[in-house]
Amino acid sequence: MNDATAKTPANAAIFYQPEGYDTSRQKLMGRHAAGEGFLKGFLRWSGVDTLYCYAATKEFGGHFQRLVGSFGNKRPVRWLDERDAASPKGPGTLYLPDPSLAAAAWRRRAVGQRLYSITGITHTTASAGAMDWITGLLSAPVQNWDALICTSSVVRDTIDLVLNEQADYLRTRLGATRFTRPQLPIIPLGVDTEAFAPDEAKRAAARAALGLGADDVAILFVGRLSFHAKAHPLPMYLGLERAAQALAKSGSRKIHLIQAGWFANDFIDNAFRSGAAQFCPSVRAHFLDGRKSDLRNQAWAAADLFTSLSDNFQETFGLTPIEAMAAGLPGVVSDWNGYKDTVRDGIDGFRVPTLMPRAGLGADLADRHAAGIDTYDLYCGFSSQFVAIDPNAVAKTYLKLIEDGDLRRKMGAAARARAVDTFDWRVVVQRYQALWTELAELRKAADESAARQAGEAANPARLDPFVSFTSYPSEILSEQHVIAATPGADGARLQTLLQSPLISFVKPVVPELDDCARILADLQRRGPMSVGDLLADAPDSRRDRIERGLVWLAKLGLVQIRTPRS
Repeated sequence: MNDATAKTPANAAIFYQPEGYDTSRQKLMGRHAAGEGFLKGFLRWSGVDTLYCYAATKEFGGHFQRLVGSFGNKRPVRWLDERDAASPKGPGTLYLPDPSLAAAAWRRRAVGQRLYSITGITHTTASAGAMDWITGLLSAPVQNWDALICTSSVVRDTIDLVLNEQADYLRTRLGATRFTRPQLPIIPLGVDTEAFAPDEAKRAAARAALGLGADDVAILFVGRLSFHAKAHPLPMYLGLERAAQALAKSGSRKIHLIQAGWFANDFIDNAFRSGAAQFCPSVRAHFLDGRKSDLRNQAWAAADLFTSLSDNFQETFGLTPIEAMAAGLPGVVSDWNGYKDTVRDGIDGFRVPTLMPRAGLGADLADRHAAGIDTYDLYCGFSSQFVAIDPNAVAKTYLKLIEDGDLRRKMGAAARARAVDTFDWRVVVQRYQALWTELAELRKAADESAARQAGEAANPARLDPFVSFTSYPSEILSEQHVIAATPGADGARLQTLLQSPLISFVKPVVPELDDCARILADLQRRGPMSVGDLLADAPDSRRDRIERGLVWLAKLGLVQIRTPRS
C-alpha cells in the first residue's frame, strides 16, 4: 500500500442543529437544501471511519445519528459536547454551516487556538447578521488556519470589499495596522448528479401528467417563489410572452412554464398567479409545490430547459442551476451572482446581461434597513427593483432554445458533463478535505494572532459574570468561609425542592445531585467545615462546579455560610 492510499482522509466535527439540515420544513430555504446535500455528500464520499457531531445536547446528537442513519450511514457517530469548546480537537476541524467563525474563534481562544481549525460557509451575505459576522472577523481571534468558504467568486469579492472597508475604519478609529484574515477559498455547493440523471420513461410519464404535447416546450423554474427575496418573475413572464407571440405567428409549438416552489403567504401566491395570467397569457402556467419531492422530480423530468433570472442581492450561489445541469437541461439564467461561475454562456446555456445603478446611489436603502425602517425582506425587495434584466434579450434567448431542439440537447449534454466533473459532491467533498488538510499544516507553523496571555480574559465581551459584576455582592465566597447544613437538609429535601419550576430550570449548570447529597450528608455527620476542607476530596473535573454550587445550596436554604473569622 502506497502513502497516498494509506493516508487518513481529513475529517471535521460537524456543527449540528436540526433546523439547518431539515428539508421537510414548510419554510424551505436554499441553505436547508445545501445543508442536507453536504451531509449526504460527506457521508458518501469522504471516506472517514467516524462521524463527529458537535452539538449542544445529547438529544441533538441522537437526532443527528438518526438522520445520517436514514441516509444509509453505518459508521460510528461520536457526539462532541458543544459546551466543551475544546472537543473538536480530535478531528482537527470544526465545520460550521454558516459564516459565524468569529463566535467560534472567541470560544476556542479560551481553550487553545491551535487545537483545531474553524471553517464556515457563505450563504446570503446581504443580511445584517451576515454582514456583522463578516466585519467581526477582523476583531475576533480568527486565525489564518481558519477558512470562510466562498461558494462563488462574486461572494468572495463582496467579502473582500467589506473586510477592506472595515479595516479602513479600524485604522482610522484605533490606528490598527495588522489584520489577520481567514482563508477565503472558492468552493461551490455540490449536487448528487446521479439523483438527477435523465430518464426517458420518467420524462414521458411526467409530461403526460402535466398535459404536455410531444412538440410542446416546457420551461422550468425551481426555487422559492418570492418576487422580493429571490427572483422577480416579470422579466421571465414578459420574455416568455414575447417568445410565445413570435412562435404563434408561425403556428409553432406551445410554451409551458412550470414553476416548482412554494409561497410564503397567500398574498405572494396570488401575485404570482395573477402576474402570470396578466403578463404571459399566451403561456400555459403550471404551479407545483416544490417542497414535495414527487412533484419536484416530476418538474425536473418534464422540462426541456431551465430558467432562473435572479436579480436579488441575497443570492450568492444558486443551487438550482447546477441541479438543472445535472438533469441535462440547458439554462437561461441572469448574468448575476454565482450563476457567473456555474453556467458557461453559450456552452451550458445562456446568461442574460443584468444592469444596476452606480455605487453611491443605494446608501439610503442601506440606511433605512440599518435604522429598522425596512425589514430585511423589504431591503431585498427594494434594492432588487433597481436590477434590470431586459425582457427583449430574455425573449430572444428563450427563442434560441425553444426553436432548436438540437441546440437544447447539445447544451444539456455539456451541462450534465460539467455538473458531473465539477459540481458532483464526489468532487466538492474532496475539495473540502483538501482545504482541511492545508489548514492543518498552517496550524502547525503559522504565527498565532492574539495569543492569550496569562490571566487575560478569553473574550472581553463575554466575561465570567462573577468577574464583570465583582463589585455587586457584599462578600465573595472563599476557602475560609464555613459551611453548615441546616436541620433536615439532605438529598431527599433537595430532590423535593427540584420539583418546583422555580428551581428545576437550573439543573444544567448546578453540581450533580449525588455530589450535593454527599456534601449535605458529610456536613450533617461531621458538622461545620471550611470551604477548603469540604472541597479537598472533590474530583478535579467537578471541583469548580461544586464550589460554585455551595452558594446555590445556601440560596435554597440547605446550608448556611458564615464569614471567616479575621
